[in-house]
Amino acid sequence: RQQRRPQGPRQEAAEYYRGHGVPQRMEEALNALFPQRPADLYGELANYFSKFSKAPVICKLVGRKVLDGVGQPTLEVEIYCTVKNYEKRICSSVMSSHSQIPENALPETIGADEKERNDSVNTAVEWVNESLNTLLRDLKPTDQCKVDKMLGDYFTKKVEEKKEVEKQDEEEAEATPALTSSTPSATALPGKKKAARPGFRKKVAVAEIPPAEPVEPVLCGSAAIGGTSLAVAKAGATISRIPLYLHIALLKRNQDSPKEFTLPLPMVTLLNCEKFSPAKLKLVKEVILIPPVQLSLKQGIERVLDIQKEMMRLLELPGRAPSPQLAESKKGRAHNTGKKALPQALKRISHLGCLITGYDNLEQPLLLMQTACNNIGLELGTDMYLAINCAAHEVMDYVKGKYEILAGTFKSPDEMVDMYVELINKFPFIIALIDPLRKEDRQQWNNICCALGSKCYLIAEDAATYISKLKIDQNINISMCSGVVLKYINQTKVSDLIELTGLLEGQRHITILGSPDGESSDDSLVDLAVGLGARFVKLGGLSRGERVTKYNRLLAIEEELAKNRTLR
Repeated sequence: RQQRRPQGPRQEAAEYYRGHGVPQRMEEALNALFPQRPADLYGELANYFSKFSKAPVICKLVGRKVLDGVGQPTLEVEIYCTVKNYEKRICSSVMSSHSQIPENALPETIGADEKERNDSVNTAVEWVNESLNTLLRDLKPTDQCKVDKMLGDYFTKKVEEKKEVEKQDEEEAEATPALTSSTPSATALPGKKKAARPGFRKKVAVAEIPPAEPVEPVLCGSAAIGGTSLAVAKAGATISRIPLYLHIALLKRNQDSPKEFTLPLPMVTLLNCEKFSPAKLKLVKEVILIPPVQLSLKQGIERVLDIQKEMMRLLELPGRAPSPQLAESKKGRAHNTGKKALPQALKRISHLGCLITGYDNLEQPLLLMQTACNNIGLELGTDMYLAINCAAHEVMDYVKGKYEILAGTFKSPDEMVDMYVELINKFPFIIALIDPLRKEDRQQWNNICCALGSKCYLIAEDAATYISKLKIDQNINISMCSGVVLKYINQTKVSDLIELTGLLEGQRHITILGSPDGESSDDSLVDLAVGLGARFVKLGGLSRGERVTKYNRLLAIEEELAKNRTLR
């Protein structure tokens, strides 16, 4: 026995290596590499044997609180995988944040929103570092469907837990005798002078319009779901050594590689019209440029920059004297009235990455845009197109039951439809209206689609609902519009976007991937738009790093696809 002992491990080793085919593969590797005589022999050997290694699996998730592009807290998720027996950081994703608080909200409302956001991010970090870290361990990052299924089940469980807690709180509240009686006037609409009797709050103007639908509650910590799903998708692309947009396209097409890609058209915000500035115009939130399809993306961006430069010259930023060309460009107007005719841009850039301005009527920014284009030899409707983000839901006066389009000027939902018809007939270069009405005004959505559906896109952004609701009720809102702006926020998963874009395509609706208000420096949204085959991508203006980085990514993808001859 003592004589056999030294040979035992050798025999075990030989059997172990033979069982894994090591001698045979080593011989194959040496025979294959010798004719090549590579400069880095061991590097080539490592590459040769790496294809026999186990597929990388998730070993750790790390969540942390970071800041988005407007200084608000948001979530970052890092993915670590076991690669060739070593723990390796693969990638990270940073979630964008979206707030439904209006611009003119009260300070206490803004404060409550900030606290809620902070609590939600803290909860999301906790979910990632604890529950999700354990849940997804040893899963392949390339198995997106399985990961998203587990994330969805986890979220559903959290929703049920919250409902159970709320139910217990309600039961406890009912068991506690009320000390004071409620007063109906506490919930009266703004502007009511007298308290109505319970069950008898009648106001003709309010009865004429459907009431605002309640805001869908956002579960505290829900960003952990979206952040983790996106991080896993990025990790899957990295592990597969392909771009994220191709990884997304393969997921959508069940691993059938597309022969060519069509880039989404950029919707570039040029002006952000302050609805609560001293100027009178309240209806328009964004004036957006859309380059024509015959231009490359690079040419389109360059043309937008030329228009932006001329617009800044026309707006005459404070501190600069009015140029003589400005007077010459306005036919039939005296030189000394130039400054009064055109609004001044403020010395600040919007969080949307564009100039903030104010106007006194709806036609003023459109005529100014025409002037800017004419001055540099471009024609709107041929060389460039416009879209207007009306954000009509922000200017509804629920006391009067009408939209306040200008300070002191109100229109009913039916009058709004007539106004838009007149506007598009007068300015046919407007090819898209975003949120022209509230989502509750369904009859007017039908009317405006019948009247203008063949002339321009009628797009729902805030007028659409959350992706989770769109999946449950496929007919909600989207049947009445040309397309929907989808935003990757909260509990949205990559699989949800794939499913919903397929649904929209099946109903012949266009898909727009849009940046939320609180954008981050993560440029994954562009890859999602390209991979999903979105018709447009709405990224904001050509200022601020968190927005420009996405345009740069879009330009890089165009260059890569053109080089590979896969750009349609």
